[in-house]
Amino acid sequence: MAVLNVLVVDESRKRAAEICAGLACAGYQVAAVLSSAYDLHLRVEELKPDVILIQTDSPSRDTLEHMAAMDREKPRPVIVFANESDSKTIRRAMKAGVSAYVVDGLEAKRIKPIIDVALAQFEEHQELRRARDEARQKLSDRITIDRAKGVLMKLRGIDEDAAYHTLRKLAMERGKTIAAVSEDLLATARLLG
Repeated sequence: MAVLNVLVVDESRKRAAEICAGLACAGYQVAAVLSSAYDLHLRVEELKPDVILIQTDSPSRDTLEHMAAMDREKPRPVIVFANESDSKTIRRAMKAGVSAYVVDGLEAKRIKPIIDVALAQFEEHQELRRARDEARQKLSDRITIDRAKGVLMKLRGIDEDAAYHTLRKLAMERGKTIAAVSEDLLATARLLG
């Protein structure tokens, strides 16, 4: 298995050096050390780390916003080590895409198991996202196909099965999905008014 690259974010240079030493001892490579999460999504795109580790007293609103932007564009497992144990702060961090929120500091011997848990949590979350997005797309396609069938039924005076077979035939002829052909048909119908 390849060595994981970890992006470290910590405003304290001394603490960051300790974290980097702990990561190296645990077999990880440090991609870079940032003093803040400002333009995190840009730095993630540039550095392409496998994991992001943030050490802070309490994640600020700005830090959480930068993490959320990064999570939308370039999702990565994010681990936050913080002193703040307020449940609202933890919930906001989790909503921003944090895979693991650890209170009471970072000890070198805990790094590997925490990263392993964060990776597993991240993979599970990504799988749930994929399943959700796939279900949304299927529902959207089904609605589009049903609308297109309705247009064909009205224009040609045919039943639902015949309308579906017409869409299917068009899809095969054009090398497109039935949903794409349905969208084309609906766009044409909108133009013709």
